[in-house]
Amino acid sequence: MKVLALYSIKGGVGKTSSAVNLAFNAAQAGYRTLVWDLDPQGASSYYFRIKPKIKGGSKDLMAGKRDLDELIKGTDFDNLDLIPADFSFRNLDLLLDDKKKPTRQLKKRLKPMANEYDFVFLDCPPNISLLSEAVFEAADLLLSPIIPTTLSLRTLAQLTKFIEDHDLSKQNLMPFFSMVDGRKKLHKDIMQQVLADYPAMLHAAIPYASDIERMGLERKPLAAYSGKSRSAGAYHELWREILARTVL
Repeated sequence: MKVLALYSIKGGVGKTSSAVNLAFNAAQAGYRTLVWDLDPQGASSYYFRIKPKIKGGSKDLMAGKRDLDELIKGTDFDNLDLIPADFSFRNLDLLLDDKKKPTRQLKKRLKPMANEYDFVFLDCPPNISLLSEAVFEAADLLLSPIIPTTLSLRTLAQLTKFIEDHDLSKQNLMPFFSMVDGRKKLHKDIMQQVLADYPAMLHAAIPYASDIERMGLERKPLAAYSGKSRSAGAYHELWREILARTVL
């Protein structure tokens, strides 16, 4: 089982849409796939038409009163399950802080499902926190969507420095471009420079497109309603590139 975290310090960069669409691509390829919606806003849960609520909330989960496998919900798609969000996830930092070895708690809870799934996608809230460190500990790959703008690049530099400063050298960070506007010269120039500066940068880029924005109306992964679109093709190429760098 490989754990892939969709993570960014900055919000509004296409993190959730990427988590949903990459997971859908994995499931369509026949991999047993799970999405864990860790964001209290519950956007991934919403896209899969599943109520963002878990019995007992984050308190029971962190106390060990509920196992993760009790919280799993099936989606409308083969090979694709979801652990929905809960608004109480906003308190996960506080609950983790009360635990011994707090950064290992997510990994500990995911471990029993190692034989049940090939890929687990973590849709993470946008911040740097104790929960973030627990995500870094649990994840085999850290997939970070980057808009080709100065501020978004600044968050990539901050994340890279955080990983270095906290001795997370084993963390496999793979940034990728998101919400790319091919009409903008600035986007093109920044992408060219970043690809030169960050060897781990994935080459497949997700466009800024209206069909992706429609996910909120359709409440399903992009390829489920617009499978032949350029955007769906971009997510497919991104998944193929990630898979090529991943050893199961």
